[in-house]
Amino acid sequence: MSTTENAIASAEAHSAHNYHPLPVVVATADGAWMTDVEGRRYLDMLAGYSALNFGHGNRRLLDAARAQLERVTLTSRAFHHDRFAEFCTRLAELCGMEMVLPMNTGAEAVETAVKTARKWGYRVKGVPDGMAKIIVAADNFHGRTTTVISFSTDPEARADFGPYTPGFEIVPYGDLTAMREAMTENTVAVLLEPIQGEAGVLVPPQGYLAGVRELTRERDVLFIADEIQSGLGRTGKTFACEHEGVVPDMYLLGKALGGGVVPVSAVVSSAAVLGVYRPGEHGSTFGGNPLACAVALEVIAMLDTGEYQQRAVELGDHLHRELGLLVGGGAVRAVRGRGLWAGVDIEPALGTGREISERLMERRVLVKDTHGSTIRIAPPLVIGKEDLDWGLEQLREVLRG
Repeated sequence: MSTTENAIASAEAHSAHNYHPLPVVVATADGAWMTDVEGRRYLDMLAGYSALNFGHGNRRLLDAARAQLERVTLTSRAFHHDRFAEFCTRLAELCGMEMVLPMNTGAEAVETAVKTARKWGYRVKGVPDGMAKIIVAADNFHGRTTTVISFSTDPEARADFGPYTPGFEIVPYGDLTAMREAMTENTVAVLLEPIQGEAGVLVPPQGYLAGVRELTRERDVLFIADEIQSGLGRTGKTFACEHEGVVPDMYLLGKALGGGVVPVSAVVSSAAVLGVYRPGEHGSTFGGNPLACAVALEVIAMLDTGEYQQRAVELGDHLHRELGLLVGGGAVRAVRGRGLWAGVDIEPALGTGREISERLMERRVLVKDTHGSTIRIAPPLVIGKEDLDWGLEQLREVLRG
């Protein structure tokens, strides 16, 4: 067997089969390119589901990590460390908020948001104990913990994992009327992705997020924006909510916050919301560790320049123009997205999303499928226009058969 086949066979034998990766084994990476164990180069058009917004091996991020590795990597929250205050301050400023609760993964941020909204509902809004409700959208993806899959509508995420956590109301995405009808005096929060990523990069109707913001203010309900995939430059703004001039009560951040170097996530909100916590009520051994803070501080500094948001605008406009030309020709049914992020619905007769992804892999382009014949395109924001065009040409060739 080849080196690739040996590596895949060993992984299959000794790891749980909770993923079905494309049959490529990456050994090194730089910028928007990855090289496998056989020495073949691939254009990365997924960017770790936006965790790699700033590209593989970004020098600024690696330098920040190396410098911190020589100093201290972990203290736990039993002690203070000298990067923590600056991280919380700078991230709060980036978000226009007051307080930060750092965790590690996106799913942890969502779990933290659920706990925070419930505690706020009981201690501030006055909801009777055990009665708090959170409204979510159908086709959401907020992670795969037991509580989070309890409000998923994806059968693959839910099957065989019950009993499920109560306290959630699911309404259609983009439907303000359904949301209004679902609200009661016990509703403490609305939890939404400003753009639904796993569902196929679904952009809500114009005015929807602004309508949610108005409705939640009117009913004294927290608006929680899960910007774990959509945030930190991907859509051409620092946050996807900005496209409608909306500021939620709480941002959930992850993925790109760690620059593809370390897992970093955070809940960012006001003192009135995050101030409900007292010592011992929530925590994480690694949450807010010095290494994570050092890398995330560099991410924040990079976003402060506006350079990456502008690249997402310019390259995103180009991406969507080129993809739009494929619609209606019998190969592509629809294209959705914003910035350097697109969901492409392939004509099912041409193949499933998995099959299209495999054909692109053969042409040295890496994307990921979702839900039937849809593929997702989300290259690092540092990708060159020439490389982007080359990747799009490979897609056109695959669609031509």
